[in-house]
Amino acid sequence: MNKFTHFLGIDISKEYFDAVIILEGKKELNNHNQFANNAKGIRELRKWLKEFNATSVNTLVCLEHTGMYGKLVIKHLISYEFSLWVEMSLKIIRSIGLQRGKNDKVDAFRIAYYAMKNQEEAVIYKAPRKVVEKIKTLLSVRDKLIQYRGSLSRHTNELKSFEPELYKLAVKHQNNTIKGIATDLKSIEKQLDLFIKEDEILNTIYTQVSSVPGVGKITTLTLICFTNEFSMYATPRQLACYTGVAPFEYTSGKSIKGKPRVNNMANKKLKKLLHMCALTAATYDPELKVYYQRKVEESKNKLLVLNNVRNKLIHRICACIKENRVYKIREVA
Repeated sequence: MNKFTHFLGIDISKEYFDAVIILEGKKELNNHNQFANNAKGIRELRKWLKEFNATSVNTLVCLEHTGMYGKLVIKHLISYEFSLWVEMSLKIIRSIGLQRGKNDKVDAFRIAYYAMKNQEEAVIYKAPRKVVEKIKTLLSVRDKLIQYRGSLSRHTNELKSFEPELYKLAVKHQNNTIKGIATDLKSIEKQLDLFIKEDEILNTIYTQVSSVPGVGKITTLTLICFTNEFSMYATPRQLACYTGVAPFEYTSGKSIKGKPRVNNMANKKLKKLLHMCALTAATYDPELKVYYQRKVEESKNKLLVLNNVRNKLIHRICACIKENRVYKIREVA
């Protein structure tokens, strides 16, 4: 017997959110309302739910990943002990099949219907700890600062070869900005180190993951943030799929026999970071260096071999987390 009888779908935008509740697991018994995306709106949502006897015990709430716009709704509903399922929008869209037209009310109903149909597969959302949210925010700011600094430097360096006079002018008026960015980046690094040092759980996970050769601080912290301290992925295969490393078969009957390949649906940021880790590991880790060189000598594609190295790194990381230990470098005979 399923736990939930009511299913609430929420479609969130910046200023308001639409809510549709399906009652008693019957598609035709549904009600719609719209609320402001603020604390008052969420209180009104609770009053509205009480009209249908929809409680935290009998109601499954489903919403899409919407970044910062959904933070307030998630925060308050968790504080009211509702079961939340925060799902990828693409999975909801593909599960519904061919659809014509859309609006916020229709989208909210589709989310509620998705929750009702797939409740046995629901992954109840676990809110990240405050320290993890702080680290994620700092990493985001760090990325933006690095991108902006790179954009300024590239533009100025292009002028150097063709317009020396304009180059000097540009340097004069952006030097302070670049120095300021460098100062902010150092400040972020210090704050990240402080978070790691002060939090025992975070420090343990960080020590275990970063003990894997090739995996640096930023990759470790990014993994911690996107996996919610490795609570969202139970196996290396799941993490490899999420980061776009796991290859999938591509065949159909006798006519289509493609080579196994990775899927484009992945966390591109983590994939890029793991690629840099693989390059480092293939250069400095004795075991992976021998593996990489052997495969290349066998005429294997270098990118394919590097993807295999990424996969090995993920397996090492997950093993360290599962077994609660640091990685021990194995000697190559």
